[in-house]
Order: sequence, then structure tokens, then C-alpha cells
Amino acid sequence: MTSNAITTLNYFSAPLDGSRPHNRIYSDSTTVGKPSRNWNQEPHELQVENVRGKEELYKLDNAGFQYGREASKHTSFLNDDEIEREYYPESIDLIKRVTGASKVVVFDHTLRRRRPGEVDDGPQKRQPVSQAHVDQTPGAAIARVHRHLPPTEAPALLRRRFQIINLWRPISHPAEDWPLALCDYRSVDFEKDLVPVALLYPDREGETFGVKYNPNHQWKYLKGMTPEEFVLIKCADSIQDGSVARLTPHTAFQDPSTAEGALPRESIELRALVFYD
Repeated sequence: MTSNAITTLNYFSAPLDGSRPHNRIYSDSTTVGKPSRNWNQEPHELQVENVRGKEELYKLDNAGFQYGREASKHTSFLNDDEIEREYYPESIDLIKRVTGASKVVVFDHTLRRRRPGEVDDGPQKRQPVSQAHVDQTPGAAIARVHRHLPPTEAPALLRRRFQIINLWRPISHPAEDWPLALCDYRSVDFEKDLVPVALLYPDREGETFGVKYNPNHQWKYLKGMTPEEFVLIKCADSIQDGSVARLTPHTAFQDPSTAEGALPRESIELRALVFYD
């Protein structure tokens, strides 16, 4: 069994002036140098457990994430139109089979290719995110349904169980470099650990969760994930009675056991609205 990683993870620290935390998403390159956020990172050294060999213990409804193995038919991941045409349908099918959902709507994807020294300042230059976070708050999850589905469909769908789930996988080669860590929901205090952070776009507003440090957090990863492997990451769930995991914080991290010369991480994540009958 490969040893666990002792590493530094970045947590959320609130603005010193007590203002509402936000990330500002700029629409053009003329804003280089302007502050993009008003909150701070708080680094903590801790252990990330390698769960290879016991992946089956972690499911969407207990831990908030679930690993699986199934190679994608689409393999180039170079052209957004091709990804939407080829990778989206097979991913919808995969999510339905794993979760039992009746309807899945993919609303976007992000390719991440780590380029040391390159600034993450555009959709084609996305880098791994070294910050513990959750992609949506419950309110933002509902807003996503209204944004991406017709007004004739959204109200009825919101009366049923729905989730937002990310489908994440390495592309091109194993993710030895800057792998993905996931926090077991059973170790998260939903009320105390999660802080809404506004996403301020030029034309709209979204909301994510920042994650405050809690020594009880149990972080996991699957060392050396290959392109034939994937993980489903729950970002929201309309069941909020404590019977299932509602979400899972996640972050990229620097694995000190990464072999020298390992290829920089390349990955894709799809974000999907997931509905049940």
C-alpha cells in the first residue's frame, strides 16, 4: 500500500474588514493586477490518505464522492465543440448508470493543464486549483437549474431530488502531479466549516463555499489516477435531512511523493445537474 501524503492544503480565511467574501471574475485582460478576491488563504499541514485498494468504501451518499473505472471513448480533449459533441453524451450515460438518475444535464466543462509559471487568466489557461472549496452553495445550485433549464421544466424538476455532480478524470497521462484531494463529508461540520463566497461576474453573480480549517477533516485521494479512472464529486444535494452527504470539499495539492520528472497534471471536469424520479 502506497504511503499517505503529508502536505499543505489551503483553507479559507475571512476578510479582515468583515466584508462579504467575494471572488471577482473579470471579462478581459485589461484588469491584470486588479485584486480578484478580498479574502485570504490559510495554509495547514495535514495528511491526505491514499485510498487505492479501498475505493469502494467511498460513495456519493456517504462520503460525497465516488471513484470508478471506465475509459472514455473521446480521448483528444483539444476542441471544446468536439468535447461537447462526443464526451458530454457518454458522460451523461455514465452518470446515469452510476447514480440511477433519470435526467442529467451537463452545463459546462473545464480543462486544466498545469503549466508552471503560466498565469491562470483565461478559459484556455486553467490551472489546478490549490484551495479547498465547494463549487456551489445550495442557493447557487437552485439558480443553476433555473439558468440552464426552460422555465416550463425547472419548477417540476426542483420538486424532485436533484444534485450537482462533477465528473473528474485525468487526461493524456496519470495524475501523479498535483492530484485531487477530497474531504469525506462525514468529517465536515456543514454549519461551521463552510462560508459562502460570492462570484462576481460582469453580468451576474454566483456563489461558492470557502472551507474553514477543521482538524477533524479527513482528506482522501487516489494516487496515480489514470485516464481510465474517474471520480464523481457531489457539490450539492436537495436532500438536506442529514441522511446523505450534501457535498464534498476538494482541492488540488502538491504530493511530496510525486516522482521527479512526472508530467504536469492534465484533467477535465464536467459539471452536471442530476435529477431523479
